[in-house]
Amino acid sequence: MTLAVRYISARTLDTAPAEPSSPGPGEVELAPAFVGICGTDLHIFHGDMDARVAAPAVLGHEMSGRVVRVGPGVERWRPGDAVTVMPLRWDDTCPACRAGHQHICQHLDFIGIDSPGAMQQRWTVPASTLIRLPDTLPLDLAALVEPTAVAVHDVGRAKVTEGEKAVVVGGGPVGILIALVARATGAEVRVVELSAHRRLLAEELGLTAWDPADDDVPALVQQWTGGAGADVAFEVSGAAGGVDTAVDVLGVRGRLCLVAIHPRPREVNLHRFFWRELTLVGARLYDRSDFEWAVTLVADGTIPAGRLISKVVPLTEAPAAFEALEGGGDVMKILVDCTTGTDHTHDAQGVAV
Repeated sequence: MTLAVRYISARTLDTAPAEPSSPGPGEVELAPAFVGICGTDLHIFHGDMDARVAAPAVLGHEMSGRVVRVGPGVERWRPGDAVTVMPLRWDDTCPACRAGHQHICQHLDFIGIDSPGAMQQRWTVPASTLIRLPDTLPLDLAALVEPTAVAVHDVGRAKVTEGEKAVVVGGGPVGILIALVARATGAEVRVVELSAHRRLLAEELGLTAWDPADDDVPALVQQWTGGAGADVAFEVSGAAGGVDTAVDVLGVRGRLCLVAIHPRPREVNLHRFFWRELTLVGARLYDRSDFEWAVTLVADGTIPAGRLISKVVPLTEAPAAFEALEGGGDVMKILVDCTTGTDHTHDAQGVAV
C-alpha cells in the first residue's frame, strides 16, 4: 500500500491509500523522499485556489527522491537515480512556447497544482521533468532545490550584477533564498522582515536584516547607499506595505522585481516610477538552467539548506504541518518525509521495493 496527502476542501487534508500508476512511454515512476510545503500549498489549503485545483488533489512540488521504474523509451534514467522534478508540463504550441518561454506556457500544467503532486509514496511524471542530483547531496537538503530555482530565476529577471545594492522585502524562505543567491552573484543585500525569528536567521546567515515596524527602512537605505537608493528591490512579502517599501527604497532607474503573489490589486506610487524612471519586472517559476544552477548552489553549500529546514514530519502528520505553518514567523520550511508510514522495505540505495 502507498499513501498520499490529498486536499479535500478548504482547511481539510487527508492521508489516504493511493494506487500507483505504471509509467507509460516517456514516463518514470519515482519514490519521493522529501517534499517541502510552500506558500502556494498553503493558498490551496486555505481554499483560495479552488477554481483551479480539482479535489481530491495530491499536493506538493518541492521534492527529492529516486527513480523506481522507467517506462518505454526512457533511456537516460535508471532505478536508484537521485532526482528532483521541475514540475512544469507545457504544450509547445501556444504563443509563449513558440517565443521560447515554455515555463510560462499559456496552457501550463503546473504539476502539484493542476495535476497530482509529489506528496505521496509513488509518483509518475514525464522523464523530461527530471533533474539529476549528485549522489553526495542528501535528499532532505535536495528538497530545497525547487525554491532555490525560484530565487535563481528572480535574481536573473532582476539582472542583478556584482556590486549592486539589493533590498529583499520579505524574509520568508523564498526571500532568504533570493538574498543568498543575490549575494552569491556579488550584490550587497539587505532583508526587510517583521518576524524577529526570521530576522535572526538572516543575521545568522551573514545577512543584514531590518524591522520595518521599528526601522525607517527608506532612511536606512539612503544612509547605506550614500543617498543614491537601491539598485534593485524584490517584493516577496505579498503585503501592500511591502509594495510601498520596495518602491520607496529604489534609486534612479532602479528595478522592482515582483515575486510575491498578490491576490488583489494594489495601489502603487506610479509618480515614483515616472520621476525616477523605475522598472517593474515580474518573475514567475523557472527554466531548466535555473534548476541546474540551483542544484549546484545547494550541493556546494552556497545555499545552507539545512539551516532553512525547521522540521521534518512523517507523511501521516502532513495535515498538522500545514496548520503549523499558518503561524508563519517562527517556522521557515517544513519537509514531509514520504518514506515513513509504509510497509515497503528499502534496498541499499534507499528505493522502496
